[in-house]
Amino acid sequence: MTSYKDLGLVNTRNLFAKAIKGGYAIPAFNFNNMEQLQAIIMACVETKSPVILQVSKGARDYANINLLRNMARGATEYAHELGCDIPIVLHLDHGDSFETCKECIDNGFSSVMIDGSHLPYDENVAVTRKVVEYAHQFDVTVEGELGVLAGIEDDVAAEKSNYTRPEEVIDFVSKTGVDSLAISIGTSHGACKFTPAQCTRNADGVLIPPPLRFDILAEIEKKLPGFPIVLHGSSSVPVEYVKMINEHGGALKDNVGIPEDQLRRAAKSAVCKINIDSDGRLAMTGTIRKVLDEKPAEFDPRKYLGPAREALKKMYMHKTVDVLGSAGHALD
Repeated sequence: MTSYKDLGLVNTRNLFAKAIKGGYAIPAFNFNNMEQLQAIIMACVETKSPVILQVSKGARDYANINLLRNMARGATEYAHELGCDIPIVLHLDHGDSFETCKECIDNGFSSVMIDGSHLPYDENVAVTRKVVEYAHQFDVTVEGELGVLAGIEDDVAAEKSNYTRPEEVIDFVSKTGVDSLAISIGTSHGACKFTPAQCTRNADGVLIPPPLRFDILAEIEKKLPGFPIVLHGSSSVPVEYVKMINEHGGALKDNVGIPEDQLRRAAKSAVCKINIDSDGRLAMTGTIRKVLDEKPAEFDPRKYLGPAREALKKMYMHKTVDVLGSAGHALD
């Protein structure tokens, strides 16, 4: 068994407590490869932001759990080399079973999510409690989920969302012992969050998606004062990257993400972890398509992955500074 502490990682407990008190959210950036990881660490060191390196089941299958563990170790050493020992969490995103969570805990993950949201309530409670009981033996923190997000991302899929029911949260947290709770208030997985038909247009013709259900969030905060809340599916689907992809051979439909001002509002509440994956995919894919379209003779991966890494770094810095408010809090 590998302890995350031997890898230089931390769990989420103290980070979340500081984030709630400080009115910001910790970025949870998904990664699958070296360039994404480099961009995350460079951006968070430069802005002095704590960070959660998030690994989905698809990423585990793609990159191999042993490589991911050692990439996380390398990330802590890389941050030190860059001049700032930012707090780094290695987190399993959407663990689908106790066995998956246990494997990650045994392989150096400092935080895991067990997603039983698709199960009947009592089964969700049971599997979440089982993961918590195992994880807490090793001081690993656990995220549970109540409510279902619509959309598709990796192996997570649901046709429609079911908002979290505030009347269930006290019972769920008390019975499971989770350290944080992912809720459903209108975010969704994947790049296809809202179609134009689901939106309204302002006076300038800009598409405005349905607002997040801050009323549900407020009710949950009343019932669980000071308890860490998580938002999944919180990419903003930047228009410039969708346009870049389509201008260079792509075929993405017009979609609308979560407005960044709403994410900033959420980050000032008990929401202390916000997950961002699709925005990174869009930035990376758009940049790679642009380079290969403009330089069709190029075949050196460094020549298109390098610019993609820089685009990712720029986007991640923007998220920590302007959206989540986590910049400057690495050494709190």
